[in-house]
Amino acid sequence: MTEALRIVFAGTPEFAAEHLKALLDTPHRLVAVYSQPDRPAGRGQKLTPSPVKQLALQHDIPVYQPQSLRDPAAQAELAALAPDLLVVVAYGLILPQAVLDIPRLGCINSHASLLPRWRGAAPIQRAIEAGDSESGVTVMQMEAGLDTGPMLLKVHTPIAAEDTGGSLHDRLAALGPQAVVEAIAGLAAGSLVGEVQNDSLATYAHKLNKDEARLDWTRPAVELERLIRAFNPWPICHSSLNETPLKILAGHLVEGQGQPGTILAASKDGLTVACGQGALCLSRLQLPGGKALNFADLYNSRREQFAVGLVLV
Repeated sequence: MTEALRIVFAGTPEFAAEHLKALLDTPHRLVAVYSQPDRPAGRGQKLTPSPVKQLALQHDIPVYQPQSLRDPAAQAELAALAPDLLVVVAYGLILPQAVLDIPRLGCINSHASLLPRWRGAAPIQRAIEAGDSESGVTVMQMEAGLDTGPMLLKVHTPIAAEDTGGSLHDRLAALGPQAVVEAIAGLAAGSLVGEVQNDSLATYAHKLNKDEARLDWTRPAVELERLIRAFNPWPICHSSLNETPLKILAGHLVEGQGQPGTILAASKDGLTVACGQGALCLSRLQLPGGKALNFADLYNSRREQFAVGLVLV
């Protein structure tokens, strides 16, 4: 039987909460959870605990929310918990070397990419945007660099032609927890040895921002189609038509050419827009104040708004 370890878990979003759920079903003792400070959320901007904090409180696990782990007082607080292992999943704070040195077995991280590809903040979306054929989760031993530590375990999944940032996130959130549980068993047994990453193969997954979600119709259709999928459900690609903002949630490649941004055709099948190379048929859109709709539903009531020859910018 695997040795029961004293584990401290550090994470913040739903992806991390799925990992915490899996650890709750193991013999290991979760002595504390670290999560980012509560943030304003929703229309009322009410301070809201993270998904990880909410789950921890449901299971009566003490929660710590330091602004930084560079503070010696926060480091002393962690050391007093005497953890065998620190498990970190999408925590969002830098762990200085003094923190990495505290647990007896060090710190491990579940990262949503096949390292060394896509180190950094947005590996799921960047993999889709780049047209990668597969993604996965890497469990690694942490060191002071950004996602640079030795790789302990990898699980793979193909990226399907219809995958969005949301669908790939959910699949990796289901794969990652079991990989972490398996890696912890290997560490406790002393049977798991890390593989050093090849830094020359590393790519950096920059944090997403709303500005890059604005579609540049001079780009090839194939690139824009991937971007639309990658940025769904956030930040969601967008454009403007006659100064009306338009969110674009789905589209597919079609034949067609013309001045980039020009509407080439409109029907219940979708809105065909010319790109720098080829064309996109937009199939799901959202107008200001409305909900996301299939284009067929918009076309029935707003046909004149999407007339052939109009230009999206």
